Amino acid sequence: MKILVTGGAGFIGSALICHLIAETEHEVVNVDALTYAANLDALEAASESPRYAFEHVDIRDAEAINRVMNEYQPDGIIHLAAESHVDRSIDGPADFIQTNIVGTFNLLEAARAYYEQLESNRKKSFRFHHVSTDEVYGSLGDEGLFTEKTPYAPNSPYSASKAGSDHLVRAWQHTYGVPTVLTNCSNNYGPWQFPEKLIPLMVLNALNGRALPVYGDGQNVRDWLYVEDHARALALVFEQGKTGEHYNIGGLNERTNLELVRTICHELNAIAPDANIGPREALISFVDDRKGHDQRYAIDASKIEHELGWRPIETLESGLKRTIRWILDHPEWAKTARDRGYDGQRLGLAKG
Repeated sequence: MKILVTGGAGFIGSALICHLIAETEHEVVNVDALTYAANLDALEAASESPRYAFEHVDIRDAEAINRVMNEYQPDGIIHLAAESHVDRSIDGPADFIQTNIVGTFNLLEAARAYYEQLESNRKKSFRFHHVSTDEVYGSLGDEGLFTEKTPYAPNSPYSASKAGSDHLVRAWQHTYGVPTVLTNCSNNYGPWQFPEKLIPLMVLNALNGRALPVYGDGQNVRDWLYVEDHARALALVFEQGKTGEHYNIGGLNERTNLELVRTICHELNAIAPDANIGPREALISFVDDRKGHDQRYAIDASKIEHELGWRPIETLESGLKRTIRWILDHPEWAKTARDRGYDGQRLGLAKG
């Protein structure tokens, strides 16, 4: 199939494209606006394939999206393009509304117009796969798991914008008959993740002897999913998931933020000891909590396991080892982030 992947130069999108090019016979059209978190270097191997094409297009540009659809005539869409960092959404929610909601609307409308003019045999195989987050479900207590039937209760501008886009996808399926499938994932991590996110930020700070800021008391819980496991799941859902269905993708790796940071410190002490820094745990500092910080996320991924046979391969420990080794081997990646204006400063304070 020829698959149009939006946000394909982003963290998850690039992992997905590399998987599709390396492990399948699909063709890929990467549509990306190349915002601050995009990195075409992550696509170096895939970009050498004749089955790969790139279009520098913003999904907020409806005319450009329609042009790409008509020019490439894809057999399906996997939609990952989004603003994704909660802290940035607290500081500047407008970009999240425009990209995540208006951009998804533009893409759905382009898909609808394109789908309606397809011949019947191509209509049968076409699908629109929307990739979302577990944060749309809100916050869990000490027990329980998010299932596909959990009511939406988003608490941040980011999660609200993603919930809005999820509802648009459902409505375009129900009202217009656009064949859609929806996935909601837990927190991703792995190579090439922009270092505003918790794991790469803590690794870089610990390597450089800088403070490791933990929000509040550090007892907020997240489920961690290695990005290559997520890429496998996305390809599987696109190929075999049932039209109109909804699948949760989780890493089955719950940890408090404090436990996670301590695990990172332990790994770095073992594989990258530094006598000048000493034990990295001493760098941990507690800072004011994030505004509206959800207490716990945890995914029930039994549906995708039972229906499609997917389970994560990486444990948090094995995935962290791979991620830390990759960061140690790619010092230029951190420099690129600094050159784009991000050097570990705290975001999400909503000042001014």
